[in-house]
Amino acid sequence: MLKAKPLINNQKMDLFKGTLPHYYLASTGAVILWSASFIATKLAYETFAPIQLGAVRTLFAVIIFWFIRRISSNDEKIKKEDRIRIAFSGFLGITLYFAIENIGVSMTSSSNSALIVASFPAVTTLLEFFIYHLKPNLKKVLGIIIAIIGVAVLTQINVDGDSKSMLGNVILIGAGIVWAFYNFITRNLTNKYSSITLTYYQMKAGLIFFLPLVLIENKTWKMPTITSASALIYLSIGCSIVAFLLYNLGLRKLSASISVSLMNLVPVLGLVFSILILHESVSAIQILGGIIVIFGVILSSIQRGEN
Repeated sequence: MLKAKPLINNQKMDLFKGTLPHYYLASTGAVILWSASFIATKLAYETFAPIQLGAVRTLFAVIIFWFIRRISSNDEKIKKEDRIRIAFSGFLGITLYFAIENIGVSMTSSSNSALIVASFPAVTTLLEFFIYHLKPNLKKVLGIIIAIIGVAVLTQINVDGDSKSMLGNVILIGAGIVWAFYNFITRNLTNKYSSITLTYYQMKAGLIFFLPLVLIENKTWKMPTITSASALIYLSIGCSIVAFLLYNLGLRKLSASISVSLMNLVPVLGLVFSILILHESVSAIQILGGIIVIFGVILSSIQRGEN
C-alpha cells in the first residue's frame, strides 16, 4: 500500500510505541476534536474573517509548538532533502486546506459541510487509484458508499437552489481534494520525524503562506469577543495542535484512505456536540443516520497489519 519503512530510527525522538489499535485511536481522537471545529468556526466568525481566522489560528499553534519543543528539549531538525516537501505539505494541509474550508463553511450550512467532509474518503480512494494504481477492495468501496448514505440521512440535505450555498459546497469539495494530497505527501514523512517536529514545521510553513492571503482578503481586524476568542483557542490548541499530532501519528500505520475514512464520524460526532453544546433536539431519523455512518466507517476502515 502506501506504507514505507522508516528511513531513520526515531524511537528516541517520539515516545509513542503502540500497536495497530493505538494508531486507530490516535486518528479517531483527531476526528473527535475536528468534529466540533464547525461549531467553533461559526462562533469565531463573530469577529474574524475566514482567512484571518486561519492565519491567527496557525500563529497561535506555531507559538505553542515552539514552547513545547523548548520545554521537551526537542531540537530535531528537518533534513535538507525534506524541506521542500514539508513546506509543500504545510501549504496544502495548513494554508490551502483551512483557507478553503473556512471560506466554504462561511458560505454554506454546517449540515452541508458535514456531508462534504463525508465525501473525503471517496475522493482520497479515487485519487489513490489514479495516482498509485491502488484498487480498493469491495468491502472498502461498500463501506464508503454506506457511510455517505448514512450522512445523507443524518444531515437531511435539501437542495434549495441557493447559489451561494452551492458555491460553498463546491469549495468544500476542493478542500477534500487538497486534504487527500496532504495525506499522500505526509504519509512517508511520519516515519522520518517525530509528530511534534513534523507538525511544528508544517505549521511554520503554513503560517508563512497565510501572510499573502491575509493581504489579499483585505478585511478589517476586529477586537475578539469572549466567544470568538474561546473558539479561536479551541481551534488553535485542540484542532491545530493536538488533532494534527494525533492524525500524523495515525498515518504511520494506517493508509491515507483509511485515515480519511474515519472522518466519516465527523457528522455523527458533530450532531452529538450540537446536542450537548447548542442543546439541539435529535430525531429518530438522525439516530438512524448516525448508526449507518458508524457501520460504514467500520466496514471501510478495517485494515490488516502487524502490531
